[in-house]
Amino acid sequence: MEQTHSIRQKVYQFIRILFPILISQVALFSMTFFDTMMSGQASSLDLAGVAIGGNLWMPTSTGLGGILIAITPIVGHLSGAQRKSEISGKVMQGLYLALVISGLLILIGTLSLDWIISQMNLEVQVVYIARGYLMAIAFGIPPYFIYQILRGFIDALGKTRITMVITLLSLPINIFLNYIFIFGKLGLPHFGGIGAGIATSLTYYCLTIIAIFTLHRHPYFSEYKLFGHFPPSSWQAWREHLTMGIPIGLSIFLETSIFSAVTLLMSSFNTLTIAAHQSAMNFASMIYMVPLSFSMALTILVGFEVGARRLRDARHYSFIGLGFSFSMAVLTAFLLFLFREQVAALYSKEQDVIQLAQHFLIYAIFFQFSDSIATPIQGILRGYKDVNVPFITALLSYWLVALPTGYFLATTTFLGAFGFWVGLITGITLNACCLVLRLKFIQAKQVKVPSNL
Repeated sequence: MEQTHSIRQKVYQFIRILFPILISQVALFSMTFFDTMMSGQASSLDLAGVAIGGNLWMPTSTGLGGILIAITPIVGHLSGAQRKSEISGKVMQGLYLALVISGLLILIGTLSLDWIISQMNLEVQVVYIARGYLMAIAFGIPPYFIYQILRGFIDALGKTRITMVITLLSLPINIFLNYIFIFGKLGLPHFGGIGAGIATSLTYYCLTIIAIFTLHRHPYFSEYKLFGHFPPSSWQAWREHLTMGIPIGLSIFLETSIFSAVTLLMSSFNTLTIAAHQSAMNFASMIYMVPLSFSMALTILVGFEVGARRLRDARHYSFIGLGFSFSMAVLTAFLLFLFREQVAALYSKEQDVIQLAQHFLIYAIFFQFSDSIATPIQGILRGYKDVNVPFITALLSYWLVALPTGYFLATTTFLGAFGFWVGLITGITLNACCLVLRLKFIQAKQVKVPSNL
């Protein structure tokens, strides 16, 4: 990355950083998308099983992964401050931390998985598929978390195109593995939804191997000597990382887990409703990759400018990012409304599932506008290393407003399962309003900074 001196240069650099991130996020999420879509082509039971398993794995992986992506603002600030000699040590400590978190998650998951699934009112076959899917995913946890650190390091240096290429190389591998494991091709057994977990786990290994090979061979990264030595673990470095990473991870967990909680509460409805809900939620989550990509790009750019003490430039990037994000939300909402029937048909051959999923997709349209504001602001605030207040607003908005509201509407009104979606829309909108106020407060504090900054 480089310093910019005009709005035009900032827009160009923003797009240059953003576009590869957007492609990477869509491709990375496409693994979950193809897991769900291809499982749905096997049967509605497989779709429901992967839905339950995926909605247990998603908040866990994104929440703990959120702790690890704190490496992005850490590296960004060091890069902006021209303290490059410190970067390698921070990344290596992040890799150690990723392995520790992986081990703890596998241990806790092994001890608690059966109990968690037993608390749901699910058909026996759905339980079997969900459990098998999660057990398969567990084998891919260590490489997945290692990749989060490596990607954060690469992106923080502005080389987002490299992570885009790595992810794009991994996507066809995932699709091919899904095909052979879900449907039992090339002489392999027919695993159904469990095969989606096997394929994703193996893809995580491929993703990480490609990333390590790239970092080892690419000349740009040679000056960092990332794997030149392996320093001893440092609790001080871990504490610095965790101080920022835990609030980020908790904020992401609170946001993603509310969607998973809703899906799990859907277990009181029939398998048809679960399948239709998951189809719509899965596609809405894919669209969410757009504001999430804006968020990640803004963390990189704002963090770089704040590290260099160019606070006016950081504010300019904030306004540019929010303007682009909201414009994209208008476009995606319009397209989703027009093509909701075709979208629903991607997930199932059963007409009843397709019809019901279309109704859920109408509600998903309203997610776009609030997400287009709230999610980029979260990224901006991370660039300022402001992570505690967004955690509090997420807790308030999602768990004290969205979930109770949705549960009340779903159980006491004619809305039924759609009531949960109305509750989600309410919580997302409240969180967006809170984050707007927080950003105004943070940037107002910068007004007193000398004008040369």
